[in-house]
Amino acid sequence: MLDSLSGITAFVQVAETRSFTEAGRLLEISSSAVGKSVARMEERLGVRLFHRSTRSVTLTAEGEMFLERCRRIIQEAEQAEIELSQLAESPRGKLRISVPLQNTLIFPLLSGFMQAYPQIELDVDLSDRMVDVIEEGFDAVIRTGQPSDSRLMARKLGEYKLELVASPGYLARHGRPTHPDQLRDHACLLHKFPASGALERWPVRAEDADSDPELGKVITCTTTDALTHLALEGLGIACLADFSTQQALRDGTLEKVLPAFTDHRGSLWMLWPSSRNATPKLRALIDYFKEHIAAVPQPTVRS
Repeated sequence: MLDSLSGITAFVQVAETRSFTEAGRLLEISSSAVGKSVARMEERLGVRLFHRSTRSVTLTAEGEMFLERCRRIIQEAEQAEIELSQLAESPRGKLRISVPLQNTLIFPLLSGFMQAYPQIELDVDLSDRMVDVIEEGFDAVIRTGQPSDSRLMARKLGEYKLELVASPGYLARHGRPTHPDQLRDHACLLHKFPASGALERWPVRAEDADSDPELGKVITCTTTDALTHLALEGLGIACLADFSTQQALRDGTLEKVLPAFTDHRGSLWMLWPSSRNATPKLRALIDYFKEHIAAVPQPTVRS
């Protein structure tokens, strides 16, 4: 393809200057190199493009027809170069991303990013499922857990903790558990992973216990936003990330449960295909989320 484009460029220069020597000077190659390039193109096309003599070079009828097409091809290539150079200067274009369905963290970040980069068009898949970044054609995804796919590049955006929480109203009605074994007698709001159907493990364990505590299930949900709402409504104890509960803990609409028995640290990552260069628009997304994720204001939700 590149050889064809260079041949087209040589052909157009000869056609416009009527000289192999002048075309070579403009292209900064020898006249013989120009002649060989045009000859290869003629052989490939199966037509003569020029009438050659010792005194003149003129286009054949086929050459005249071919010249207009070649000029348009060169103009398109030049325009593509201009557009790419503009992309390098200013982030713009479409980004297809997948992010967790997490209103209190992700939505403010997306809103802020759109205001900061109005020339970037976002195509957002809001889902807690584990998408296949490569096969489904995503430019980037945000996920928790340690990255394990060698096909992906990764950048750590921040850390979070899982903790047990419940509303003051629920604790007043049902009592506050003081030991993990007591969770079997409580309404537990559980998160189920959409892809596998497995329940998310609660990171709570007594020192004298050999296994995780038994939990009293009342509902399982595939989105943590739903569990947050149910906990605020006083319907049970939930295990939630601290970034989704910090405001509710501050204003007293949620309280921590069994903090002495809970120990968890997790990471939030931006992942993108390693086969692709980080374009200006993707780099802008990565840098913006990394810089602003810790400063996302958490809205107050009334229980």
